[in-house]
Amino acid sequence: MPDMVTRARLKSILTGLALYAMAAAIVGYFGINAYTGKYGLNARQELDQEIIALTSELARLKRERAEGEQRVSLLRSEKIDPDMLDERARFQLQFVNPHDLVRMNTSN
Repeated sequence: MPDMVTRARLKSILTGLALYAMAAAIVGYFGINAYTGKYGLNARQELDQEIIALTSELARLKRERAEGEQRVSLLRSEKIDPDMLDERARFQLQFVNPHDLVRMNTSN
């Protein structure tokens, strides 16, 4: 009889330890995934950095677009800027005004 009591007590202790070990493993698994998983804390930090980078790129592209739109508006037929027209025509035709100062680059 005492042998049976010892086995029952040992079985209940081992069962309790097994349950605690499984619970600790499950909590550990979810804890690790909360930190390193697809939606974890690391992913959030990476997304925040990507948001900052893309926001700065968006601001740069908006500035470039505004500059391009401003240059295009100068070339519209209803209000052509004479200086812009003169500059583009000289560049396209590779001509120079006789009153312009030209510097030759011979380093090529």
